[in-house]
Amino acid sequence: MVLGSLNMDLVLRVPHAPAAGETLEGRSIDHIPGGKGGNQAVGCARQGARVQLVGCVGDDANGRALCDALARDGVDTTSVRIDASASTGTALVMVDDAGQNRIVVIAGANARVEIDEHAFVEQLRGADFLVAQFETPLIQVARAMHAAKRAGCKVLLNPSPAQPVDDALWPLIDTLVVNEIEAGMLSGQLVDSPQEAAAAGQAMRGRGIARVVVTMGSRGAVAVDAHGARHHTAPVVDVVDTTAAGDTFLGALAVALAGDGDFDEAVRLGIRAAALCITQLGAQPSIPQRNAVLQSPLPPAWTPL
Repeated sequence: MVLGSLNMDLVLRVPHAPAAGETLEGRSIDHIPGGKGGNQAVGCARQGARVQLVGCVGDDANGRALCDALARDGVDTTSVRIDASASTGTALVMVDDAGQNRIVVIAGANARVEIDEHAFVEQLRGADFLVAQFETPLIQVARAMHAAKRAGCKVLLNPSPAQPVDDALWPLIDTLVVNEIEAGMLSGQLVDSPQEAAAAGQAMRGRGIARVVVTMGSRGAVAVDAHGARHHTAPVVDVVDTTAAGDTFLGALAVALAGDGDFDEAVRLGIRAAALCITQLGAQPSIPQRNAVLQSPLPPAWTPL
């Protein structure tokens, strides 16, 4: 079960990010399905999971296009509510020639997501994971997490965009996936190296979480659990667009863990999926299928920290 945002991404290709007052001639503009909730749902579905998405779109062409795209990937959208009083969420994604992105998000209907905690408990029966992020109202995320606890469903939380996590929610989290910025904010520590990521992960685990992953882009990821911390490196690839790399990583990780997979092998699978993702343009179109991930080169063995 994925609770999250649905956005239509307006993707601009530019030679470089414009400076203040600078006008650039862009290379192209495309409308591509995105939003962290939609991306993570697709990421799970393309790794072979049965996925249901809970979200909200407007009664407009973008909302219909997003739901149609999800349905083509086999994602169950019966819990995506249509709100005629709001427009579908939009993201302006600027991608430069180095593959780096800058994103502005207009929440739109994503701000109208509502969770009925009692009904959601029943929806979660039999689900392996509730996957959630912070692109929908935090009070609704909290309700969903409490429902997951009542349903016996594990929670995989990606607190992005970075915001504080309420003290009452920490013990509800089974697996936390954060990048360096989010890890630094939530731990109160500097995170600029794998060693610092390990220390931050241990600090966050001390709040009741079983597993923490700190993603570090081209430097791979650091996995932290009761057995300590390990650094997993990432393969070197030609970067086209880093949009959805984190969501792709999370989808592969979640599906591997749901299948009772080894934590470190799940992290390695996530890295392989993300490495393929960043070689393609766009959010959901760049998320690889399971067969492609399994055929990709294995990263080196992890290093204990």
